[in-house]
Amino acid sequence: METIIVIEKRRKSRLINLKELIDYKDLLYFLVVRGVKARYAQSVLGVGWAVIQPLSTMVVFTVVFGRLAGIESDGAPYALFSMSGLVAWNFFSGALSDTSNSLVANAGMLGKVYFPRLILPLAGLLTKFLDFAISLVVLAVLMVAYRFMPSQQVVYFPLLIILMFTASLGPGLIAAAWSVQYRDIKYAMTFIIQVLMYTAPVVYPMSIVPEKYRLFYALNPLVGVVEGFRSSILGTTAMPWQAIGLSYLVSVLLLLYALYSFSKLERTFADVA
Repeated sequence: METIIVIEKRRKSRLINLKELIDYKDLLYFLVVRGVKARYAQSVLGVGWAVIQPLSTMVVFTVVFGRLAGIESDGAPYALFSMSGLVAWNFFSGALSDTSNSLVANAGMLGKVYFPRLILPLAGLLTKFLDFAISLVVLAVLMVAYRFMPSQQVVYFPLLIILMFTASLGPGLIAAAWSVQYRDIKYAMTFIIQVLMYTAPVVYPMSIVPEKYRLFYALNPLVGVVEGFRSSILGTTAMPWQAIGLSYLVSVLLLLYALYSFSKLERTFADVA
């Protein structure tokens, strides 16, 4: 029996069509696999770059901020302190970079065939989970070398992964949608990512922020993500539930706005990409 697929104009604006995303799950899988292969194909070290990047950054941070600047590390070795923060930060920065460029990089697909445009930034974000997993392995090896056992708070780690995913997807969708209209976004992302790193407690602990400013500081979603990761893995401080709660709130609101903005601009992607 011949199958007929009818594509109709969307009558109601919706933030996300889960059924449609599920129907195109094979395309999402293909794009994720293609992204992983494109990143590491024809390179001498392959996935070894996912080890070298966080490890070399950790060494530089340990020497500059841990030894020379003498920044506190909440009682943990500074190498572990910085690496536990870099695990979350590297995922966010890589996801933001890839998702923001996902529509422009695949402009040829937008005008040829219909598929949920949300799949492209989703694929860019999901691709970063391989680097994230490798970074966790590097962190685990460092903890063994320092004879540092994970804390009991590690049971909260899955909640923090969800928060990390949500906090990364919202800004990524906004940047992806805007980059189609304004190509300056692509060139500004490197600068934006560098600035964002120092607004999050990656190289310093949240404890050095004056207490009267911490509530305002925690409105940055990355604060709850990075501090939560560090507390969950190292256990040198109590779980920062207030910061995590604020990060969840801001991340969800930002994601809702991102989905709304993306759905509004989606109809113009094929015309201007």
